[in-house]
Amino acid sequence: MAKIVILGAGISGHVAASHLRRKLSKQHEVVVVSPNSNYQWIPSNIWVGIGRMKSEQILFPLEPLYKKKNIGFKQAKAVSFHPEGDKEVTKPYVMVEYVKGEDKNNFEKVTYDFLINATGPKLAFDMTEGLEPGKNKAYSVCTYGHAEHAWHGLKELIEEVKKGKKAKILIGTGHAKSTCQGAAFEYILNVEQELRRHDVRELVEVTWIANEYQLGDFGMDGMLLSYGSNIMKSNEMIEMIFEDRGINWIIGAGVNKIEDGVAHYETLDGEYKTETYDFAMLIPAFSGHGFKAYDKEDNDITEKLFKGFMIVDADYTPRPYEEWTVQDWPETYQNPSYKNIFAPGIAFAPPHAISKPRVSKNGTAISPAPPRTGMPSGITAKLVAENIVDIINGKKTLNHKGSMGNMGAACIASAGFGMTKGSGVSITTYPIVPDYVKYPDTQGRKLGKTFGEIGLAGHWLKLTLHYAFIYKAKMKPFWWLIPE
Repeated sequence: MAKIVILGAGISGHVAASHLRRKLSKQHEVVVVSPNSNYQWIPSNIWVGIGRMKSEQILFPLEPLYKKKNIGFKQAKAVSFHPEGDKEVTKPYVMVEYVKGEDKNNFEKVTYDFLINATGPKLAFDMTEGLEPGKNKAYSVCTYGHAEHAWHGLKELIEEVKKGKKAKILIGTGHAKSTCQGAAFEYILNVEQELRRHDVRELVEVTWIANEYQLGDFGMDGMLLSYGSNIMKSNEMIEMIFEDRGINWIIGAGVNKIEDGVAHYETLDGEYKTETYDFAMLIPAFSGHGFKAYDKEDNDITEKLFKGFMIVDADYTPRPYEEWTVQDWPETYQNPSYKNIFAPGIAFAPPHAISKPRVSKNGTAISPAPPRTGMPSGITAKLVAENIVDIINGKKTLNHKGSMGNMGAACIASAGFGMTKGSGVSITTYPIVPDYVKYPDTQGRKLGKTFGEIGLAGHWLKLTLHYAFIYKAKMKPFWWLIPE
Protein backbone atom coordinates (compact mmCIF):
# COMPACT_ATOMS: atom_id res chain seq x y z
CA MET A 1 0.00 0.00 0.00
CA ALA A 2 1.29 3.47 -0.91
CA LYS A 3 0.57 6.69 0.91
CA ILE A 4 0.58 9.90 -1.12
CA VAL A 5 0.59 13.18 0.81
CA ILE A 6 -0.34 16.39 -1.00
CA LEU A 7 0.51 19.75 0.52
CA GLY A 8 -1.99 22.38 -0.56
CA ALA A 9 -5.55 22.24 -1.89
CA GLY A 10 -5.44 24.90 -4.57
CA ILE A 11 -5.66 24.15 -8.27
CA SER A 12 -2.53 21.94 -8.35
CA GLY A 13 -3.12 20.12 -5.08
CA HIS A 14 -6.80 19.47 -5.69
CA VAL A 15 -6.25 18.32 -9.27
CA ALA A 16 -3.52 15.91 -8.14
CA ALA A 17 -5.67 14.51 -5.32
CA SER A 18 -8.66 14.07 -7.62
CA HIS A 19 -6.74 12.13 -10.28
CA LEU A 20 -4.84 10.01 -7.76
CA ARG A 21 -8.03 8.98 -6.01
CA ARG A 22 -9.75 8.17 -9.29
CA LYS A 23 -6.88 6.03 -10.61
CA LEU A 24 -5.70 4.25 -7.46
CA SER A 25 -7.51 1.50 -5.62
CA LYS A 26 -8.72 2.13 -2.07
CA GLN A 27 -5.80 0.20 -0.60
CA HIS A 28 -3.67 3.23 -1.41
CA GLU A 29 -3.99 6.29 0.81
CA VAL A 30 -4.35 9.84 -0.53
CA VAL A 31 -4.03 12.61 2.08
CA VAL A 32 -4.35 16.36 1.54
CA VAL A 33 -2.80 18.78 4.03
CA SER A 34 -3.98 22.37 3.72
CA PRO A 35 -4.48 25.28 6.12
CA ASN A 36 -7.52 26.32 4.07
CA SER A 37 -10.84 24.61 4.67
CA ASN A 38 -12.33 25.71 1.34
CA TYR A 39 -11.51 25.16 -2.29
CA GLN A 40 -11.77 28.36 -4.32
CA TRP A 41 -11.89 28.81 -8.07
CA ILE A 42 -9.35 31.63 -8.08
CA PRO A 43 -10.02 33.05 -11.58
CA SER A 44 -13.50 34.14 -10.43
CA ASN A 45 -12.09 36.23 -7.58
CA ILE A 46 -12.18 39.07 -10.11
CA TRP A 47 -15.97 38.99 -10.17
CA VAL A 48 -16.13 38.88 -6.37
CA GLY A 49 -13.90 41.95 -6.39
CA ILE A 50 -16.47 43.94 -8.40
CA GLY A 51 -19.52 42.68 -6.50
CA ARG A 52 -20.90 40.61 -9.38
CA MET A 53 -20.43 37.28 -7.56
CA LYS A 54 -20.53 36.28 -3.91
CA SER A 55 -17.64 34.30 -2.50
CA GLU A 56 -20.07 31.43 -1.87
CA GLN A 57 -20.39 31.05 -5.64
CA ILE A 58 -16.70 30.38 -6.15
CA LEU A 59 -15.87 28.11 -3.22
CA PHE A 60 -16.99 25.00 -1.36
CA PRO A 61 -15.81 23.19 1.81
CA LEU A 62 -13.17 20.53 1.21
CA GLU A 63 -13.63 18.15 4.12
CA PRO A 64 -17.14 16.84 3.23
CA LEU A 65 -16.08 16.22 -0.38
CA TYR A 66 -12.85 14.51 0.60
CA LYS A 67 -14.64 12.34 3.13
CA LYS A 68 -17.13 11.27 0.46
CA LYS A 69 -14.34 10.51 -2.02
CA ASN A 70 -12.12 8.68 0.49
CA ILE A 71 -9.41 11.34 0.53
CA GLY A 72 -7.85 12.13 3.90
CA PHE A 73 -7.79 15.77 4.96
CA LYS A 74 -5.76 17.56 7.60
CA GLN A 75 -6.38 21.28 8.12
CA ALA A 76 -2.78 22.09 8.87
CA LYS A 77 0.23 23.87 7.42
CA ALA A 78 3.58 22.36 6.48
CA VAL A 79 6.41 23.45 8.76
CA SER A 80 9.48 21.44 7.72
CA PHE A 81 10.52 18.61 5.38
CA HIS A 82 12.25 15.42 6.50
CA PRO A 83 12.76 13.31 3.34
CA GLU A 84 14.85 10.70 5.15
CA GLY A 85 12.84 10.56 8.37
CA ASP A 86 14.79 11.01 11.60
CA LYS A 87 16.32 8.95 14.39
CA GLU A 88 12.87 7.96 15.63
CA VAL A 89 10.80 7.77 12.43
CA THR A 90 12.23 5.63 9.63
CA LYS A 91 9.88 6.84 6.89
CA PRO A 92 10.12 10.26 5.24
CA TYR A 93 7.71 12.77 6.68
CA VAL A 94 6.53 16.36 6.73
CA MET A 95 6.12 18.16 10.03
CA VAL A 96 2.76 19.91 10.03
CA GLU A 97 1.01 22.23 12.46
CA TYR A 98 -2.77 22.11 12.82
CA VAL A 99 -4.48 25.47 12.43
CA LYS A 100 -8.01 24.67 13.59
CA GLY A 101 -10.07 22.48 15.89
CA GLU A 102 -9.03 20.52 18.95
CA ASP A 103 -5.58 19.90 17.48
CA LYS A 104 -4.87 23.58 16.78
CA ASN A 105 -1.19 24.45 17.41
CA ASN A 106 -0.33 20.76 17.74
CA PHE A 107 2.34 19.24 15.50
CA GLU A 108 2.32 15.93 13.65
CA LYS A 109 4.88 14.00 11.64
CA VAL A 110 2.91 13.03 8.53
CA THR A 111 4.74 10.17 6.84
CA TYR A 112 4.52 9.43 3.15
CA ASP A 113 5.70 7.21 0.31
CA PHE A 114 5.18 10.01 -2.21
CA LEU A 115 4.95 13.72 -1.54
CA ILE A 116 3.43 16.37 -3.79
CA ASN A 117 4.33 19.90 -2.77
CA ALA A 118 1.48 22.03 -4.14
CA THR A 119 1.75 24.81 -1.58
CA GLY A 120 1.83 27.51 -4.25
CA PRO A 121 3.26 30.93 -3.38
CA LYS A 122 3.43 33.03 -0.28
CA LEU A 123 1.63 36.29 -0.97
CA ALA A 124 4.60 38.45 0.01
CA PHE A 125 2.85 41.74 0.78
CA ASP A 126 5.62 42.45 3.29
CA MET A 127 8.14 42.83 0.45
CA THR A 128 6.54 46.21 -0.34
CA GLU A 129 6.44 48.66 2.56
CA GLY A 130 2.88 49.60 3.46
CA LEU A 131 1.24 47.11 1.07
CA GLU A 132 -1.35 45.22 3.08
CA PRO A 133 -4.86 44.33 1.86
CA GLY A 134 -7.33 46.95 3.09
CA LYS A 135 -4.67 49.32 4.40
CA ASN A 136 -3.73 52.65 2.82
CA LYS A 137 -6.68 52.36 0.42
CA ALA A 138 -4.89 49.46 -1.30
CA TYR A 139 -6.51 46.07 -1.86
CA SER A 140 -5.91 42.62 -3.35
CA VAL A 141 -7.96 40.01 -5.21
CA CYS A 142 -5.57 37.11 -4.59
CA THR A 143 -8.04 35.32 -2.28
CA TYR A 144 -11.83 35.41 -2.05
CA GLY A 145 -11.52 37.19 1.29
CA HIS A 146 -9.28 39.83 -0.24
CA ALA A 147 -11.64 40.18 -3.19
CA GLU A 148 -14.66 40.70 -0.92
CA HIS A 149 -12.75 43.41 0.94
CA ALA A 150 -11.75 45.03 -2.36
CA TRP A 151 -15.39 45.20 -3.45
CA HIS A 152 -16.37 46.94 -0.21
CA GLY A 153 -13.66 49.53 -0.81
CA LEU A 154 -14.61 50.01 -4.44
CA LYS A 155 -18.31 50.22 -3.63
CA GLU A 156 -17.68 52.94 -1.04
CA LEU A 157 -15.69 54.93 -3.58
CA ILE A 158 -18.39 54.59 -6.22
CA GLU A 159 -20.96 55.90 -3.74
CA GLU A 160 -18.74 58.91 -3.01
CA VAL A 161 -18.28 59.58 -6.73
CA LYS A 162 -22.05 59.46 -7.22
CA LYS A 163 -22.19 62.41 -4.83
CA GLY A 164 -19.87 64.39 -7.09
CA LYS A 165 -16.38 63.45 -5.91
CA LYS A 166 -13.67 63.06 -8.56
CA ALA A 167 -11.47 60.05 -7.95
CA LYS A 168 -8.38 58.16 -9.12
CA ILE A 169 -8.07 54.38 -9.32
CA LEU A 170 -4.71 52.60 -9.61
CA ILE A 171 -4.49 48.91 -10.55
CA GLY A 172 -1.51 46.72 -11.41
CA THR A 173 1.56 45.25 -9.71
CA GLY A 174 2.73 46.21 -6.24
CA HIS A 175 6.36 45.13 -6.46
CA ALA A 176 9.21 45.36 -8.96
CA LYS A 177 9.24 41.54 -9.37
CA SER A 178 5.51 40.77 -9.16
CA THR A 179 3.92 38.20 -11.43
CA CYS A 180 0.24 37.54 -12.24
CA GLN A 181 -0.18 40.67 -14.37
CA GLY A 182 -3.10 38.90 -16.08
CA ALA A 183 -5.25 39.03 -12.95
CA ALA A 184 -4.62 42.75 -12.53
CA PHE A 185 -5.34 43.31 -16.22
CA GLU A 186 -8.66 41.50 -15.92
CA TYR A 187 -9.56 43.43 -12.79
CA ILE A 188 -8.88 46.86 -14.28
CA LEU A 189 -11.13 46.09 -17.26
CA ASN A 190 -13.93 44.92 -14.99
CA VAL A 191 -13.58 47.92 -12.67
CA GLU A 192 -13.67 50.28 -15.64
CA GLN A 193 -16.84 48.61 -16.90
CA GLU A 194 -18.46 48.79 -13.45
CA LEU A 195 -17.78 52.51 -13.34
CA ARG A 196 -19.67 52.82 -16.62
CA ARG A 197 -22.51 50.67 -15.30
CA HIS A 198 -22.85 53.01 -12.31
CA ASP A 199 -22.68 56.09 -14.58
CA VAL A 200 -19.61 57.53 -12.87
CA ARG A 201 -16.87 56.74 -15.40
CA GLU A 202 -16.34 60.36 -16.46
CA LEU A 203 -15.48 61.35 -12.87
CA VAL A 204 -12.84 58.65 -12.33
CA GLU A 205 -9.30 58.54 -13.70
CA VAL A 206 -8.21 54.92 -14.16
CA THR A 207 -4.50 54.09 -14.37
CA TRP A 208 -2.56 50.87 -14.93
CA ILE A 209 0.84 50.53 -13.23
CA ALA A 210 3.11 47.56 -13.86
CA ASN A 211 6.68 46.31 -13.86
CA GLU A 212 6.29 45.28 -17.52
CA TYR A 213 8.65 46.83 -20.08
CA GLN A 214 5.74 46.93 -22.52
CA LEU A 215 2.01 46.50 -22.13
CA GLY A 216 0.95 42.93 -22.82
CA ASP A 217 4.19 41.42 -21.56
CA PHE A 218 2.32 39.38 -18.88
CA GLY A 219 5.63 37.95 -17.65
CA MET A 220 5.97 36.02 -20.93
CA ASP A 221 8.03 38.54 -22.92
CA GLY A 222 4.98 39.55 -24.92
CA MET A 223 3.54 37.73 -27.92
CA LEU A 224 3.05 38.02 -31.65
CA LEU A 225 -0.64 37.23 -32.12
CA SER A 226 -2.97 36.20 -34.88
CA TYR A 227 -5.80 38.72 -34.53
CA GLY A 228 -8.54 37.92 -36.99
CA SER A 229 -6.89 38.10 -40.42
CA ASN A 230 -4.14 40.33 -39.06
CA ILE A 231 -0.95 39.85 -37.08
CA MET A 232 -0.55 42.04 -34.02
CA LYS A 233 1.89 42.36 -31.15
CA SER A 234 0.37 41.85 -27.71
CA ASN A 235 1.46 45.34 -26.62
CA GLU A 236 -0.43 46.81 -29.60
CA MET A 237 -3.54 44.85 -28.65
CA ILE A 238 -3.46 45.95 -25.01
CA GLU A 239 -2.72 49.56 -25.99
CA MET A 240 -5.77 49.44 -28.26
CA ILE A 241 -7.92 48.08 -25.41
CA PHE A 242 -6.69 50.69 -22.93
CA GLU A 243 -7.04 53.56 -25.36
CA ASP A 244 -10.56 52.46 -26.27
CA ARG A 245 -11.50 52.51 -22.57
CA GLY A 246 -9.59 55.64 -21.62
CA ILE A 247 -7.21 53.83 -19.28
CA ASN A 248 -3.85 55.48 -18.62
CA TRP A 249 -0.73 53.40 -18.10
CA ILE A 250 2.62 53.52 -16.30
CA ILE A 251 5.05 50.74 -17.24
CA GLY A 252 8.57 49.78 -16.22
CA ALA A 253 7.57 50.73 -12.68
CA GLY A 254 8.77 49.00 -9.53
CA VAL A 255 6.40 49.93 -6.70
CA ASN A 256 8.41 49.98 -3.47
CA LYS A 257 6.28 51.79 -0.89
CA ILE A 258 2.59 52.43 -0.22
CA GLU A 259 1.28 55.24 1.93
CA ASP A 260 -2.32 56.34 2.43
CA GLY A 261 -3.42 57.00 -1.14
CA VAL A 262 0.14 57.28 -2.50
CA ALA A 263 2.18 54.70 -4.42
CA HIS A 264 5.93 55.26 -4.55
CA TYR A 265 7.76 53.66 -7.46
CA GLU A 266 11.06 53.59 -9.30
CA THR A 267 11.32 53.65 -13.09
CA LEU A 268 13.80 51.85 -15.32
CA ASP A 269 15.30 55.27 -16.01
CA GLY A 270 16.19 55.45 -12.31
CA GLU A 271 13.65 58.11 -11.39
CA TYR A 272 11.66 57.94 -8.16
CA LYS A 273 8.06 59.00 -8.61
CA THR A 274 4.68 58.84 -6.89
CA GLU A 275 1.13 58.24 -8.03
CA THR A 276 -1.85 59.25 -5.92
CA TYR A 277 -5.07 57.27 -5.80
CA ASP A 278 -8.36 56.88 -3.95
CA PHE A 279 -8.55 53.11 -4.53
CA ALA A 280 -5.79 50.71 -5.57
CA MET A 281 -5.55 47.01 -6.28
CA LEU A 282 -1.92 45.94 -6.46
CA ILE A 283 -0.69 42.36 -6.92
CA PRO A 284 2.05 41.56 -4.38
CA ALA A 285 5.30 39.72 -5.01
CA PHE A 286 5.10 35.93 -4.81
CA SER A 287 7.74 34.06 -2.84
CA GLY A 288 8.45 30.63 -1.47
CA HIS A 289 7.21 29.83 2.03
CA GLY A 290 10.67 29.65 3.58
CA PHE A 291 10.45 25.93 4.38
CA LYS A 292 13.43 24.17 5.92
CA ALA A 293 14.52 20.58 5.22
CA TYR A 294 16.55 18.18 7.37
CA ASP A 295 18.19 14.80 6.86
CA LYS A 296 18.04 11.76 9.14
CA GLU A 297 20.72 13.23 11.41
CA ASP A 298 18.87 16.57 11.63
CA ASN A 299 21.39 18.35 9.40
CA ASP A 300 20.03 21.23 7.33
CA ILE A 301 19.59 20.09 3.70
CA THR A 302 17.29 22.89 2.59
CA GLU A 303 19.47 23.59 -0.47
CA LYS A 304 18.64 20.10 -1.81
CA LEU A 305 14.94 20.85 -1.86
CA PHE A 306 14.48 24.58 -2.18
CA LYS A 307 15.71 27.47 -4.23
CA GLY A 308 13.06 29.82 -2.90
CA PHE A 309 10.48 27.46 -4.40
CA MET A 310 11.08 23.69 -4.70
CA ILE A 311 13.90 22.39 -6.88
CA VAL A 312 12.74 20.07 -9.67
CA ASP A 313 14.16 18.62 -12.90
CA ALA A 314 15.06 22.02 -14.38
CA ASP A 315 18.48 23.28 -15.40
CA TYR A 316 19.33 25.95 -12.86
CA THR A 317 22.81 26.68 -14.22
CA PRO A 318 23.27 30.47 -14.18
CA ARG A 319 23.54 31.79 -17.74
CA PRO A 320 23.18 35.08 -19.58
CA TYR A 321 19.69 35.82 -20.88
CA GLU A 322 20.80 35.13 -24.48
CA GLU A 323 21.68 31.52 -23.56
CA TRP A 324 18.40 30.56 -21.93
CA THR A 325 16.44 27.90 -23.80
CA VAL A 326 13.18 25.99 -23.42
CA GLN A 327 15.26 22.92 -22.53
CA ASP A 328 16.02 24.57 -19.17
CA TRP A 329 12.43 24.06 -18.06
CA PRO A 330 11.25 20.99 -16.09
CA GLU A 331 9.21 18.18 -17.60
CA THR A 332 8.33 15.88 -14.68
CA TYR A 333 8.52 18.27 -11.66
CA GLN A 334 10.43 15.63 -9.69
CA ASN A 335 13.05 16.64 -7.14
CA PRO A 336 16.45 15.31 -8.31
CA SER A 337 17.69 14.47 -4.81
CA TYR A 338 14.54 12.74 -3.54
CA LYS A 339 12.72 10.99 -6.37
CA ASN A 340 9.49 10.52 -4.41
CA ILE A 341 8.95 14.29 -4.07
CA PHE A 342 7.25 16.38 -6.77
CA ALA A 343 6.27 20.05 -7.07
CA PRO A 344 3.77 21.07 -9.78
CA GLY A 345 2.23 24.49 -10.37
CA ILE A 346 3.59 27.57 -8.66
CA ALA A 347 5.43 25.46 -6.08
CA PHE A 348 8.35 24.61 -8.39
CA ALA A 349 11.34 26.91 -8.76
CA PRO A 350 11.56 28.26 -12.32
CA PRO A 351 15.04 28.06 -13.87
CA HIS A 352 14.87 31.68 -15.00
CA ALA A 353 12.50 34.45 -15.97
CA ILE A 354 10.60 34.32 -19.26
CA SER A 355 10.58 38.04 -19.87
CA LYS A 356 13.95 39.65 -20.48
CA PRO A 357 15.35 40.77 -17.11
CA ARG A 358 15.71 44.52 -16.81
CA VAL A 359 17.46 46.62 -14.20
CA SER A 360 16.97 50.30 -13.45
CA LYS A 361 19.84 52.77 -13.68
CA ASN A 362 20.00 52.44 -9.88
CA GLY A 363 20.54 48.68 -10.10
CA THR A 364 17.00 47.67 -9.11
CA ALA A 365 15.59 44.65 -10.94
CA ILE A 366 12.24 45.72 -12.45
CA SER A 367 10.67 42.97 -14.53
CA PRO A 368 7.96 40.33 -14.10
CA ALA A 369 8.58 36.95 -12.51
CA PRO A 370 7.43 33.99 -14.66
CA PRO A 371 3.73 33.09 -14.36
CA ARG A 372 2.80 29.47 -13.56
CA THR A 373 -0.87 29.92 -12.68
CA GLY A 374 -4.05 28.63 -14.30
CA MET A 375 -3.70 25.96 -16.97
CA PRO A 376 -0.02 25.11 -16.26
CA SER A 377 -0.89 24.42 -12.60
CA GLY A 378 -3.61 21.95 -13.54
CA ILE A 379 -1.68 20.28 -16.35
CA THR A 380 1.50 19.76 -14.32
CA ALA A 381 -0.48 18.46 -11.33
CA LYS A 382 -2.23 15.87 -13.49
CA LEU A 383 0.98 14.60 -15.06
CA VAL A 384 2.63 14.32 -11.64
CA ALA A 385 -0.35 12.28 -10.41
CA GLU A 386 -0.19 10.03 -13.49
CA ASN A 387 3.54 9.42 -13.01
CA ILE A 388 3.02 8.46 -9.36
CA VAL A 389 0.27 6.04 -10.38
CA ASP A 390 2.64 4.49 -12.93
CA ILE A 391 5.41 4.09 -10.35
CA ILE A 392 3.00 2.43 -7.92
CA ASN A 393 1.95 0.09 -10.73
CA GLY A 394 5.56 -0.96 -11.36
CA LYS A 395 6.77 1.30 -14.16
CA LYS A 396 10.38 2.38 -13.89
CA THR A 397 10.31 5.54 -16.00
CA LEU A 398 8.30 8.74 -15.90
CA ASN A 399 6.38 8.69 -19.17
CA HIS A 400 4.12 11.68 -18.54
CA LYS A 401 5.95 14.88 -19.35
CA GLY A 402 4.99 18.48 -19.93
CA SER A 403 7.37 21.41 -20.18
CA MET A 404 6.15 24.99 -20.31
CA GLY A 405 8.43 25.15 -23.34
CA ASN A 406 6.11 22.85 -25.29
CA MET A 407 2.86 23.57 -23.47
CA GLY A 408 0.17 26.02 -24.54
CA ALA A 409 -2.08 28.08 -22.30
CA ALA A 410 -5.33 29.95 -22.79
CA CYS A 411 -6.13 33.06 -20.76
CA ILE A 412 -9.66 34.40 -20.93
CA ALA A 413 -9.89 37.74 -19.16
CA SER A 414 -13.36 39.04 -18.47
CA ALA A 415 -13.62 42.66 -19.54
CA GLY A 416 -17.02 43.41 -18.06
CA PHE A 417 -19.72 41.21 -16.54
CA GLY A 418 -23.04 40.64 -18.32
CA MET A 419 -24.67 38.12 -20.65
CA THR A 420 -25.52 40.80 -23.23
CA LYS A 421 -23.16 43.67 -22.34
CA GLY A 422 -20.19 41.75 -21.02
CA SER A 423 -16.93 41.31 -22.88
CA GLY A 424 -13.78 39.27 -22.74
CA VAL A 425 -10.21 39.30 -23.97
CA SER A 426 -9.07 35.82 -25.02
CA ILE A 427 -5.36 35.19 -25.51
CA THR A 428 -3.96 31.76 -26.33
CA THR A 429 -0.22 31.21 -26.28
CA TYR A 430 1.88 28.33 -27.62
CA PRO A 431 4.32 27.64 -26.15
CA ILE A 432 4.27 29.49 -22.82
CA VAL A 433 8.06 29.77 -22.76
CA PRO A 434 9.06 31.09 -26.18
CA ASP A 435 11.12 28.75 -28.35
CA TYR A 436 13.25 31.06 -30.47
CA VAL A 437 14.93 28.13 -32.22
CA LYS A 438 11.73 26.50 -33.43
CA TYR A 439 9.88 29.76 -34.12
CA PRO A 440 12.60 32.33 -34.83
CA ASP A 441 10.47 34.64 -36.97
CA THR A 442 7.40 34.89 -34.72
CA GLN A 443 8.88 35.83 -31.34
CA GLY A 444 9.32 32.20 -30.28
CA ARG A 445 5.70 31.17 -30.69
CA LYS A 446 3.54 29.50 -33.30
CA LEU A 447 1.08 31.77 -35.06
CA GLY A 448 -2.40 30.28 -35.29
CA LYS A 449 -1.92 28.70 -31.88
CA THR A 450 -1.00 32.12 -30.46
CA PHE A 451 -3.92 34.43 -31.03
CA GLY A 452 -6.11 37.09 -29.46
CA GLU A 453 -9.81 37.89 -29.64
CA ILE A 454 -12.05 40.52 -28.06
CA GLY A 455 -15.81 40.35 -27.64
CA LEU A 456 -18.92 39.14 -25.86
CA ALA A 457 -18.14 35.51 -26.68
CA GLY A 458 -15.09 35.74 -24.43
CA HIS A 459 -17.29 36.64 -21.48
CA TRP A 460 -19.64 33.73 -22.20
CA LEU A 461 -16.68 31.38 -22.37
CA LYS A 462 -15.24 32.71 -19.11
CA LEU A 463 -18.58 32.23 -17.37
CA THR A 464 -18.97 28.74 -18.84
CA LEU A 465 -15.52 27.79 -17.58
CA HIS A 466 -16.42 29.07 -14.11
CA TYR A 467 -19.29 26.60 -13.83
CA ALA A 468 -17.42 23.80 -15.63
CA PHE A 469 -14.42 23.96 -13.32
CA ILE A 470 -16.51 24.22 -10.16
CA TYR A 471 -18.31 21.08 -11.41
CA LYS A 472 -14.96 19.41 -12.09
CA ALA A 473 -13.52 20.41 -8.71
CA LYS A 474 -16.54 18.90 -6.95
CA MET A 475 -15.76 15.63 -8.74
CA LYS A 476 -19.24 15.31 -10.17
CA PRO A 477 -20.02 12.48 -12.66
CA PHE A 478 -17.48 12.29 -15.50
CA TRP A 479 -15.59 15.31 -14.14
CA TRP A 480 -12.33 13.97 -15.61
CA LEU A 481 -13.61 14.55 -19.14
CA ILE A 482 -13.21 18.31 -18.60
CA PRO A 483 -9.61 19.12 -19.57
CA GLU A 484 -7.22 20.92 -17.27
